[in-house]
Amino acid sequence: MLSDMANWSRARLPRPEAPRMRPRVVPTELTRIDFTEIVPEPVAFLGQAAYIQLEFFESLAKAVATAPDLAAKEGLSAAAGVALRKHHDLIAELRRLGAEPAEVMAPFAPATDRFRQATSGADWYELLLGIHITSGMLDDYFGQLSEGLPAELGARVRGILQERGASEVIERELSEAIATQPGLDDRLALWGRSLVGDTLLIARSALRAAEANGALGTDVEPVFTELIAAHTRRMDALGLTA
Repeated sequence: MLSDMANWSRARLPRPEAPRMRPRVVPTELTRIDFTEIVPEPVAFLGQAAYIQLEFFESLAKAVATAPDLAAKEGLSAAAGVALRKHHDLIAELRRLGAEPAEVMAPFAPATDRFRQATSGADWYELLLGIHITSGMLDDYFGQLSEGLPAELGARVRGILQERGASEVIERELSEAIATQPGLDDRLALWGRSLVGDTLLIARSALRAAEANGALGTDVEPVFTELIAAHTRRMDALGLTA
């Protein structure tokens, strides 16, 4: 099992040449924010980010196991490898700080496990869209928050999270299914909209405790505004109404 996981971790995602729809939503310009005021200390930040990547790996592994054909299995297995590699790289940063990864991740496990269950969907297509939306939003979010970490650590974390794993293969699989299965687009559009609330709850939990437990200030709102805008662009690329 460990050798299989290691092989997945080393895999590189193929780059299928799928058609791209022009998004209707123009990217927003994020207001400059002092993330040092809202980011937790580095060990807690890395522990939560690492566990979230492990959950993405598990979701992708489920998608591989239930994929309808070999081509989908191959593409998704490579995407799972990217998520696992991100997890391992974040774990390495924890160890660099002298922290024990399992102990640091443990407090985040219950809420993140519930999040994965809530966003897994009723079938394979909903599972794929759930991975696509939640991983895209949270990778973007933690990448933004990493600007509040010490400079060198933050740069390494952004480098880890910027690697895109599942987006292209999932867009290809969903686009093909939507084109051939009447009614799937409406169902997935509804599912995609329902994913936002749970994802924003996880995002908010990553803020420093005082900020997370209180009302979000105006300094934080632009981050969430951009997350919603990016979500709309992802849905739009699939021809789904956000």
